[in-house]
Amino acid sequence: MPTIEKIKILRDKTGAGMMDCKKALVETGGDVDKAVDFLRERGLSKAANKASRIAAEGLANVAIEGNTALIYEVNSETDFVSQNDEFIKLVDEVGAILIKSNATNTEEALAVNNPQERLTVEQMLLNMTAKIGEKITLRRVQRVTKKDDEVFGLYKHQGGKIIALTVVKGNDQEVAKNIAMHVTASKPRFLDRASVDQETVEHEKQVLTQQALNEGKPANIVEKMVIGRLNKFFEEICLTDQAYVKDTDMKVKQYLKSVNSQVTFFLRLEVGEGIEKREEDFAAEVAAQMNK
Repeated sequence: MPTIEKIKILRDKTGAGMMDCKKALVETGGDVDKAVDFLRERGLSKAANKASRIAAEGLANVAIEGNTALIYEVNSETDFVSQNDEFIKLVDEVGAILIKSNATNTEEALAVNNPQERLTVEQMLLNMTAKIGEKITLRRVQRVTKKDDEVFGLYKHQGGKIIALTVVKGNDQEVAKNIAMHVTASKPRFLDRASVDQETVEHEKQVLTQQALNEGKPANIVEKMVIGRLNKFFEEICLTDQAYVKDTDMKVKQYLKSVNSQVTFFLRLEVGEGIEKREEDFAAEVAAQMNK
């Protein structure tokens, strides 16, 4: 039986999945160098050559089963691959597997087994990386539960480039979807004013105060200006205070009141958020490949 240390060494060398590394070491009598060749011969170490690449494209998706929803993002290196039928199928398969698991984050999700193929989700991604020649990764996995008197709302933009999940109290699926559409378009950061942390409020107050002082306003006027501008800030970042996208004459909280509903949760994912994208000269890359 190969040691954990050898499995880790082989995994670091090849980028192959844990179970593939274990099998390779068993087949080669624990010889790491031979195990590297074993994996290379089977195309399982190709992913290692792409480990340093940036995967900032892809699709976000939601899997729902009963009172549980799982929102997640699968990344690729190029938008072209994210439109590939095999990639789209992989995204759906990952969701179908994870929704039946207990995974609540990315690390747990990668270790979940696919019962049909006896592979972990991580191995599925590595196999797809080797097959299509681009780094495929999983990130931002979150499990959401709702109560029986609540409904999920889902809205996808551009097939999953931007996605929003909402939980709305009441039984109106259309309302939940409308709020999800609004979240997709308006990018709220917080549910309501009570949800905004004090650090964010104090920071904004300091910025607004300095702005007013820089404008040459007297001290007795600055405080009133800050209060007014802070209200505007809340209207920009809080979901319930934003102008409703389907009727900008009313706020989201007014729309919700008119349909006797209440939002209890929302989450918005935009593919590639937080990933530093590398600027590349595509024409130069193609030319380099042609000259090989």
